[in-house]
Amino acid sequence: MNREIINKVSNKLSENNYKMTSQRRDILKVLIENDSKHFSAEELYNAVKEINPNVGLATIYRSLELLNGLGIVQELDFDHNYRRYELSMDDEHHHHLICVKCEKIIEFNDLVLEGFEAKLEKEYRFKIIDHQIKFYGFCQDCQRDNAKQKTK
Repeated sequence: MNREIINKVSNKLSENNYKMTSQRRDILKVLIENDSKHFSAEELYNAVKEINPNVGLATIYRSLELLNGLGIVQELDFDHNYRRYELSMDDEHHHHLICVKCEKIIEFNDLVLEGFEAKLEKEYRFKIIDHQIKFYGFCQDCQRDNAKQKTK
């Protein structure tokens, strides 16, 4: 699967007159190996630096901007002081649950929302091209921690 994704990205870069540099390959490798993680640019930089100590933070930012522009990486704004990034090579749309205490991000897909989107389009004669749904609250671990603190 990794090779398939790398090849798809390499083709997409080539189609847009860009090359698959070693730094871009390292970024993709980290994103692929951590496909459920939502990296900040700095977190991604630290992870890539472990496999390529010569990579610079500016390279990470430039690469993320390029990969986001080509639809390879999706930039997510979770109302923090920085953006998060995830690989977006599949066509599966998902949403996010965000813990306001530990900032854990949980992905979910709900077919009910797809039906709701179709209903909105029909009812309002509106062609929806994209949407982002984010729910904020407390993850299971933080709920448990809060309950423990209340019993003390």
